[in-house]
Amino acid sequence: MRLKTRSGVAVSVAASIVTSMATGIAIAQSYPSKLVRLVVGAPPGSMPDTVPRMLADKLATFLGQQVIMDSRPGAAGLTSAQAVIRGAPDGYMVHVYSSADTLAPLLNPGVVDPRDLTPVATVASIPTVLVVNANNSFKSLDEIVKAARAQPGKLVASSAGYVTATHMTLERFKGATGLDILHVPAKGGVGALTELLAGRSDMYFGPLPAVMELVRGGKLRMLSNAAPKRSVLFPNVPTSLELGYKDTDYFFWIGFSVSSKTPAPIIQRLNRDINATVADKDMAERMLKVGAEPLTMAMDELQALVKTELENNAALIKTKGFRPE
Repeated sequence: MRLKTRSGVAVSVAASIVTSMATGIAIAQSYPSKLVRLVVGAPPGSMPDTVPRMLADKLATFLGQQVIMDSRPGAAGLTSAQAVIRGAPDGYMVHVYSSADTLAPLLNPGVVDPRDLTPVATVASIPTVLVVNANNSFKSLDEIVKAARAQPGKLVASSAGYVTATHMTLERFKGATGLDILHVPAKGGVGALTELLAGRSDMYFGPLPAVMELVRGGKLRMLSNAAPKRSVLFPNVPTSLELGYKDTDYFFWIGFSVSSKTPAPIIQRLNRDINATVADKDMAERMLKVGAEPLTMAMDELQALVKTELENNAALIKTKGFRPE
């Protein structure tokens, strides 16, 4: 029996690395050679479903291959993530990724490991804004805060349900300000708006696409924006950060991820072509019409954002009132 020398082992390892790199480059150079699936776990009509559908045809022109939607709902969106993780790491199954993916794995431990997905690109942000009934006396965020401090537990805030973006924003606001506001979850966004319009709720942190026409129609009043910066659609509405309420921001974004085993050249190609799609003027205008604001980020910036959100959400879900008692 012959034993390999240290130099022989080193040569063997180096050869394996070179072969692996060459294979990855070859795959990337031919990518894509067939249709690409955008695997989505969000329900039809939601923004994480709507925005990628809008982008699919334009993205196909950059990739040079057909791009189709592959709906796989279930388990708070984790079913779609599982499909991508378990599939071949070749870039042909791309997961529709969003802020929800930095929460769902924490609430359902053992189902999906966030480290098994690599963030590729962002495409849009969906501002969450604080609205009140136009017949309500509240004219500013400061007035809401003053009333909540004067009578703890009396103000009622509706949400679209537990662990939705509307609930996350409310809990982040309550945690940062120390306010005692009664959370009354409704059955979806329509239910939350119904409560607000009927006067049974005092306030609602709602997604901009769902409330903007009611604001424009004079039925709701927008007091502040929970996003880190002002909305281009409502530039006169200040953010809660601007108004002096530190750590009350909530950033809901939509993007894409792939299996963490996907070759880097494929990830870079997807990042380049997705960014080009979002930068297209006509596409940007289409997104704005439905209340989605175009968003592109460098991959390292996105990966840092995901890491921070996972850490923040891990702390947030432990706060009192976050889950049903």
